[in-house]
Amino acid sequence: MTRTQLVGVIFGLLIVAALTALRASDPPILRLARDVTFDEYQRLVPRSFEAAPVRVVDIDEASLKAFGQWPWPRDRIAVLVDRLSEMGAAVIAFDILFSEPDRLSPRTVVRDVGGVDPALIDRLPDNDEIFARSMDGRPVVLGFGLSNQGGYRPPVKAGFAFTGESPLDAPPRLAAATPLRPQFETNAAGIGHISLNPGSPSAVVRAVPLLLSDGEQLYPNLALEALRVAQGASTYVLAGAPDAPNTITLIKVGDFVVPVTAAGELWLYVSPDRAERYVSAGRVLAPGGVPADVRAAIEGSIVFVGTSAAGLQDIRTTALGHNVPGVSLHAQTVEQVLSGRFLSRPDWADGLEILSIAVAGSLLVLLTTFVSPAVALACGLLITAMALVASWLTFRYAGLLFDPLAPILAGSITHFAATAYRFLVTDRERRVVRRAFGQYLSPSLLYRIEHTHDALRLGGDDRELTIMFVDVRNFTEISERLSPTEVVRFLNTLLDALSRDVIANEGTLDKFIGDSIMAFWNAPVDVTDHASKAVRTALAMRETLARLNESDAFGFGSEHRVGIGVGIHTGLACVGNMGAEAHFNYSAVGDAVNVAARIESACKDVAFDILISESTARSLSDCALLEAGALGLKGRSIRTRLFAVVGDERLAASPEFTELRRIHAQLIEALRSRSATSRKILAAAKMKAARIGAGLPDFYRRISRRADHFADEAVPKAETSAK
Repeated sequence: MTRTQLVGVIFGLLIVAALTALRASDPPILRLARDVTFDEYQRLVPRSFEAAPVRVVDIDEASLKAFGQWPWPRDRIAVLVDRLSEMGAAVIAFDILFSEPDRLSPRTVVRDVGGVDPALIDRLPDNDEIFARSMDGRPVVLGFGLSNQGGYRPPVKAGFAFTGESPLDAPPRLAAATPLRPQFETNAAGIGHISLNPGSPSAVVRAVPLLLSDGEQLYPNLALEALRVAQGASTYVLAGAPDAPNTITLIKVGDFVVPVTAAGELWLYVSPDRAERYVSAGRVLAPGGVPADVRAAIEGSIVFVGTSAAGLQDIRTTALGHNVPGVSLHAQTVEQVLSGRFLSRPDWADGLEILSIAVAGSLLVLLTTFVSPAVALACGLLITAMALVASWLTFRYAGLLFDPLAPILAGSITHFAATAYRFLVTDRERRVVRRAFGQYLSPSLLYRIEHTHDALRLGGDDRELTIMFVDVRNFTEISERLSPTEVVRFLNTLLDALSRDVIANEGTLDKFIGDSIMAFWNAPVDVTDHASKAVRTALAMRETLARLNESDAFGFGSEHRVGIGVGIHTGLACVGNMGAEAHFNYSAVGDAVNVAARIESACKDVAFDILISESTARSLSDCALLEAGALGLKGRSIRTRLFAVVGDERLAASPEFTELRRIHAQLIEALRSRSATSRKILAAAKMKAARIGAGLPDFYRRISRRADHFADEAVPKAETSAK
């Protein structure tokens, strides 16, 4: 691990730690995002509406039109209780506050007028008394609201039993309540609060508090109390977590067990609002008698009385995004308990999500740093898919709520930060390498040098290189026939094609010098068999040039063919970045470079297109080589033995070349000894060479004029430039 990578890992892990701490603190924005995610789950698969013994007697617009504006006199509410009881309602629960005297009561109206005998006033009907009498002995549950003033606490009609420690501090706090009329408190079978989301900043009702607490007493909500009264139960049984005080996990009411949050809230799993759930209060109060379908709907049902009239402002928003009367949510609470289809978020869900952020984030940091951002992105997408699928499946089949969004967002931020750091810092050196080497290195070599420490250090190293020079034959004559633009086009076509052969064989393109190419092998990274790959490149160049000439790629016509000369030498050279700190080139210098350049020039004297030094030839084992003699190269005090590269290993193994090589050896011996038989042997060699081609006829036509190149004294005993 390099220092830059270590810093990158530390940077990434700090980001992961910050995101983990942020999730642990659970700010409102994350809670909102989590709630919205769970809303979407419900929208995809809402709880299906099932026929259940739960109904809403709705004081709707039609009822108000038939019986007058709200509030109705309580003697009419008493009639409603009488009729519902007569129809066999299991419970009548009012999502209505009865906190003040009925101002429409005859006794109240006359008293307010004044000047009437008090004895007469006392004989007038009182609607509150009428309503209280209608409740007496009947399963009526009244609701109370929350208040910030006074110290009123409603009576609790049921007992509470705890398994474990007392959970009095677990539910939401009840500071004060709206008071009920004393006679209502006495005659009601049950009393429950009607608040659906106390203290929540969101208008969406997602969880209903089944209990409130003032620190000394627990208070059930309207739906829970209606369910208790319907079963004739007298006690609630609360279970808490054994290792977490002041928590509630289950509420048992009669025969039903309700899983709740630690604060005693029920996650609402709502169904779309359906007309079958409602019965208009106007139809129950109809003077002509109760219709049969209304009687059938009410009989044996838990009945909630409330209003959907828009003017009464009891409209709530559900997780499905629907606006529904608040009373319907009380009804849906009971429906959910009866159906047994619950949603729950385990106490350990937060810990699991926090752990997933830490683990997945750390994994992404390591992948981004040591593998690649693309692999990290693929793994991140896989983790995202797994999180979404797991969260969805647990919701769909187990009713469990696990948040996939926080780990996904944290993973995305981590990947972005780690990738940005790598791009800006870690990969900066590699981008410099690509800019410096991308145009003259093969992709495999480029990848290797990118991962080499200090690849672009200014300075050089002594390395054994195989160096190649390529030059265009008769370029002066060609350029004289062409315009400058045509010369540039010709060079671009030729040099581009030849340089591709260098890169394809893991060579390094050093530079273009007019119509020449300089390349070398075994730097900036080690290249196995570098001499062999350089020679194979020269042979590939020969074939490339033949194709270009045959296809008239230069536009010269068939009568003008372009030729090249290639010189290759293996020896010690200094290779590295040379120039200034801000602007440098990667190149090689030294005697070996000069020798390779002189060998390329010798191609003209030898009349052959590919010549290599003896040091390069010693590294080859399978190419078709013929000795070209020992030539005196410019600037060198001793002669250098050269070899002509005729072809590859297939040609070397052919019978024709095997015979030519034997005859050539005889010719070299005859030339060295200045034997008279050299003419006869040369004629035989020319005949064999004519069958092979590859430029050998010109080579042998010139060889008789170079007899001194093969003299014994011309061959040095030790070649200073040899490998």
